[in-house]
Amino acid sequence: MAKSSKKGSVVSKGSEPEGYAVVLDGITELLQSARQSCVRAINTLMTAVYWEIGRRIVEYEQQGAARAGYGERLLERLSADLGQRFGRGFGLINLRQMRRFYLTWPEPQIRQTVSAESQAPARAGRASFPLPWSHYVRLLAVKNAAARAFYEMEALRGGWSVRQLERQINSQFYERAALSRNKAAMLKKGEKARPEDALTPEEEIKDPYVLEFLGLKDEYSESELEEALIRQLEKFLLELGGDFTFVGRQRRLRIGDEWYRVDLVFFHRRLRCLVIIDLKLGKFTHADAGQMHLYLNYAREHWTLPEENPPVGLILCARKDEAVAHYALEGLPSKVLAAEYRTTLPDEDIIVAELKRTRRLLEERAPSKTK
Repeated sequence: MAKSSKKGSVVSKGSEPEGYAVVLDGITELLQSARQSCVRAINTLMTAVYWEIGRRIVEYEQQGAARAGYGERLLERLSADLGQRFGRGFGLINLRQMRRFYLTWPEPQIRQTVSAESQAPARAGRASFPLPWSHYVRLLAVKNAAARAFYEMEALRGGWSVRQLERQINSQFYERAALSRNKAAMLKKGEKARPEDALTPEEEIKDPYVLEFLGLKDEYSESELEEALIRQLEKFLLELGGDFTFVGRQRRLRIGDEWYRVDLVFFHRRLRCLVIIDLKLGKFTHADAGQMHLYLNYAREHWTLPEENPPVGLILCARKDEAVAHYALEGLPSKVLAAEYRTTLPDEDIIVAELKRTRRLLEERAPSKTK
């Protein structure tokens, strides 16, 4: 029997009044629908504004086209000035995308709006695009014009999410459909979405493009990038062979009154030691090396079993213009053990290459997350 609820306490599920679940589900559906409608409205306006920015850049460039490098210098200055006034979202990559967006879709549908009428802009109305900005960013990366038009049409016809569009482009759906003898069946099959293609209202709201357009803070964006890199590195190390065994991710430890967090912890079976991995999104500094040795000393004292060898640390720097991987081996009790570690552990250059590849793929999916 459920206890009577006091003020401020949560009523147990067994005491739900009749019809409560229906009310709760209805409100949940209403809120989710409202959130999706807000995102759609923001995306419609955002895409139109970015097209208009692209148009103005191109038309201004044409006035000084005779000067070499004029367009790039214009974008650099615009990026600096707009970034100072509006914050993130106006890096060179983004402005180039807006310019290309206008050049690729120079004649969109124009629809008149109340705001357009009241503010009397240079054009008769506002450009209208049926897909969200994130879709057009992905379509701009498709160099083949016929393939790009195909994906645009299929995304519209099938109501594809950006994840489904990304998946179809990566699977060369256009090329496979073109080569297929039964194109109708191929297209019908392509319409089917997978569970992983779906986006929740929360994910749509947290789209970095939406946050940048609204001028909202996106503290989580760097951590999302970090989390994606950590997940990929975990998968990559486990695929190298049977030596790496996963122990933990984002493992917390306390030293004195300070809390720290280790990104990844593996156990290497052949070396019989823990491998502590720390990822840095910025430039590698001597402080990072000092922090790693702090982690290793803690792990040696609290996480290492008596029959195991001392732990080894791997520091990864994932800065945009460089990548660094460095093993911390100075604390090992003998040079022989250090030499064995170096020959057994994956080559640092291999890890650097994977880090660069993963970072590039992530930035291609959402180039505005980093500047």
